[in-house]
Amino acid sequence: MRPNDTTRTEIADLRQWPEHPQRTLQKDVDKLIVFQNHRVMEPMGYGSRGQNLDAVFAALADPTRRAILARLAAGEASVNEIAAPFEMSQPAVSKHLRVLERAGLIERDIDKQRRPARLKAEPMAAAVRWLEEFRQFWSSSFDQLDSLLEDLKKAERKRPQRKGSRNA
Repeated sequence: MRPNDTTRTEIADLRQWPEHPQRTLQKDVDKLIVFQNHRVMEPMGYGSRGQNLDAVFAALADPTRRAILARLAAGEASVNEIAAPFEMSQPAVSKHLRVLERAGLIERDIDKQRRPARLKAEPMAAAVRWLEEFRQFWSSSFDQLDSLLEDLKKAERKRPQRKGSRNA
């Protein structure tokens, strides 16, 4: 038996037995990390956010879900209406809708035999507010970059041209 086979067997054993001490230890470490992150972020005002920004950004990471949200911005629609422009099955679209619903970006009602989905603005607004907090940082960074580029251009103009050099 090669060493790699033993390692693979040990890994398979860990997956089979969830109460394995190493697996339990990893869960404990994960809990401690979450607790520490909460301790650090709470005093800064990030721990008490009502919206689950992780779920919102995870939902927005998929281009199909973004397209679905764009479609719902025009008004409510059924799963069949949402699925029409996509080359995917209705169950696949339903899975995307469930992700969006869990993130709070849409809500679904029961209207006779159909379940129309509609856009909910508040979670998206919470994500925009979170991003706005970084706008000042990026604006000042871009202003500094503009200033540096302007200084470089001025220095380039002041430098004398050498004979035989081309202007590009």
